[in-house]
Amino acid sequence: MSTPTGRLFGVGLGPGDPELMTVKAARLVSSADVIAFHSARHGRSIARSIAAPHLRGDQIEEQLVYPVTTETSTHPGGYQGAIDEFYEACAARLAAHLDAGRDVVVLAEGDPFFYGSYMHLHKRLAHRYPTQVVPGVTSVSAAAAELGRPLVERDEVLTVLPGTLDPAVLADRLAATDSAAVLKLGRTFGGVRDALEKAGRLDEAWYVERATTDGQRTLPLADVDPATVPYFSLALLPSRVHSRERPTELSARENGAGGEVVVVGLGPAGREWLTPEAQEALASADELVGYTTYLARVAPNPRQRRHASDNRVEAERAAFALDLAKRGSRVAVVSSGDPGVFAMASAVLEVAAEEQFAGVPVRVLPGLTAAHAVASRVGAPLGHDYAVVSLSDRLKPWDVVARRLDAAAGADLVLAIYNPASRSRTWQVDAMRDVLLAHRSPDTPVVVGRDVGGPEESVRVVRLADLDASAVDMRCLLLIGSTQTRVTDSGVVFTPRRYPG
Repeated sequence: MSTPTGRLFGVGLGPGDPELMTVKAARLVSSADVIAFHSARHGRSIARSIAAPHLRGDQIEEQLVYPVTTETSTHPGGYQGAIDEFYEACAARLAAHLDAGRDVVVLAEGDPFFYGSYMHLHKRLAHRYPTQVVPGVTSVSAAAAELGRPLVERDEVLTVLPGTLDPAVLADRLAATDSAAVLKLGRTFGGVRDALEKAGRLDEAWYVERATTDGQRTLPLADVDPATVPYFSLALLPSRVHSRERPTELSARENGAGGEVVVVGLGPAGREWLTPEAQEALASADELVGYTTYLARVAPNPRQRRHASDNRVEAERAAFALDLAKRGSRVAVVSSGDPGVFAMASAVLEVAAEEQFAGVPVRVLPGLTAAHAVASRVGAPLGHDYAVVSLSDRLKPWDVVARRLDAAAGADLVLAIYNPASRSRTWQVDAMRDVLLAHRSPDTPVVVGRDVGGPEESVRVVRLADLDASAVDMRCLLLIGSTQTRVTDSGVVFTPRRYPG
């Protein structure tokens, strides 16, 4: 039976800042038996200095010292012969630990497979031992981040090039691509600068040295003194699209373009009732507008301005939101439940039809409405045809409400009753019950849902004849069954999809 071997890990440490190591990299470094790292003859290792905060102090360290650092050598096989011999010897040193069952972590600046020395050990060892490569943040990503300039956008192509290419070849590659990163500068810097100039792109190029470290330096590449350039630096040609479009976008916002109103349905209660589409609209808004109670359900964000108002000023609230959008803001008008069901969507669209707001885009995002939320708590009372009626007579006379109730009851429709009562409206529930009893049995089931989805949720089922107005307020929604609606012994309420006859 063979003895289990150790495991080989090629661990990317990122570009230099120890805080840019991944959690996985830090864990593996701290737990390894053997830590291997490369250095020049001076003995200093950037990789080890990055990993130092995570070293235990009792680990075996294998320092792999390069025999050459330039492409000249007295080795019989030249530079390549010397470096191949070096990697063979390093692989043998690490194999001795792996054969003894020790886990070996090879430290790699940036990413192990991105112009890294680790890959030469990987070729020689990965087929013999369990191996895992842990990616790291590359110097290219770090340089773009430190410059604050995107690399590529839309259909742009990013080309990564070594500065060791012939300057003429490099110029052709730079002229043919959108964005580029040129690595391995140092002594190649003069040729890279000439290639950028020949490609007509010197004015776009940026120079980044030792990105994310205390020794970081960034400046336009045309201003760099070639004598000051170390190996750990790169040239960057960032996104042309970003540079070209950014001022235009800012100008458009400043001139009032780009604004819109999105009427967002929050659903009947907390975040779990909110659709992903609604969440995205709330997150991207500049301004939030709504009734105080509903606006309070949206988590504060200091980037956004909030405009709360009373529930009785819907038209004014709509005009205010549209005016903000007209000036260039992204405005979210919040509404409980679904904004198209007795809520803010119609108010906003009515005001938006005025000439002064012509051209202001308005979108309506649906939300889970209270009728469906209450229905789900008891079963499927809305399983067949149903009508939705608001009992409020603030925006329409009671005789209209009564006629609609009478017509819906006469048609044997299940009824979803919104806005059944408030502090100032206390008699409408009794009046509704009397209208419905002219058509329905006293035993007709009525579902009374209050604060469904909220902390004070209650749902009960009563007979129509026993409906007590004193137990109903503005936070309630009523579902009144048809002649076919049934209540099971376990309290489930449903209306069959088939209708007799």
